[in-house]
Amino acid sequence: MKKHFLQTVTIPSLDEVAGQQVAVYLDSLTKPRGSLGRLEKMAIELGKMTGKKMPTANKPGAIVFASDHGITEQGVSPYPSAVTVQMAASFLREQATMSIFCRLIGAELRIVDLGINADLDEEGLINRKIRAQGTRNFYNENAMTAQEANAALTAGFEEANALLDTGVDCLILGELGIGNTSPSSAILAMLSGKDISEVAGPGSGLVDEQVDKKRATLREAINRRNATADDVFLLLQQLGGFDIAGMAGAMIAAATRRTPILLDGFISTVAALVAEALAPGTKNYMIAGHQSAEPGHQVALALLDKKPILQLGMRLGEGTGAAVAYPVLRAAIAALTELPTFESAGISDKA
Repeated sequence: MKKHFLQTVTIPSLDEVAGQQVAVYLDSLTKPRGSLGRLEKMAIELGKMTGKKMPTANKPGAIVFASDHGITEQGVSPYPSAVTVQMAASFLREQATMSIFCRLIGAELRIVDLGINADLDEEGLINRKIRAQGTRNFYNENAMTAQEANAALTAGFEEANALLDTGVDCLILGELGIGNTSPSSAILAMLSGKDISEVAGPGSGLVDEQVDKKRATLREAINRRNATADDVFLLLQQLGGFDIAGMAGAMIAAATRRTPILLDGFISTVAALVAEALAPGTKNYMIAGHQSAEPGHQVALALLDKKPILQLGMRLGEGTGAAVAYPVLRAAIAALTELPTFESAGISDKA
């Protein structure tokens, strides 16, 4: 079976020495030791990721991967797939929620078309379309071929590198595509060993019987594909989405460059699990921005051993939760880099 190109990628180890240097320096600053709680732990982790005693995250950048999903043919979303292209246009006109949040934090936002089921002629769209109709309906057949999965991973990897080449030192990833909680739920069910009922929720607004129908559809689709967690690249082909693969490839690119990745919600975190499976060690460069209201997100975060910065009941996706969490990351760095030491400030330290 053809394998993915990421088998040749090496993820660097965390720099424990730099992390220790950050920890020691934090204890020399004009505050009671440990008084900034998780902000201090965050600063230490950033030191380990970047290999710097004074890490930075001054220039955030965001990529939103857009694609349609064949599984929507089974009625797993209350919205028609036409909404994907309509929302993509909204992004490019800077009218989407993520557009607003990126302006707020000063992040460059790039929109990448991996499989929108329409032709979109809008300035600023990055066209990396893999299949014009998006993924196939994995209720009936594999969502993508090995070549298509590889192409989506490659596109994510290359687009992340292109953005990081501009000086971006904190990467936020988002997704856009009607129905994309379904492949995310199906993949997570396999990776976690949990029943689909424990990880699949309302998505973009299903209620009661609709959620039950979605779960039953996904359970049967998984069985039809004979899916297992033994080979995650194959699992991605069977149940995945181009947007999920694109985010995974982008995360791996960031990890190879020791660049912090600020995770968004449910779909982003499932992509993170795929990235970690394909390139072990990638998760060491991830920070969980928030915990989504989608039930599977807590399961996915636990598998990554990540604790979210925020818990605001958000479930929009697009990268919005990560963008809202970004200022907290900046606060951790500001405390580390701008507070004076006891010695420089002439303040007595505790005995």
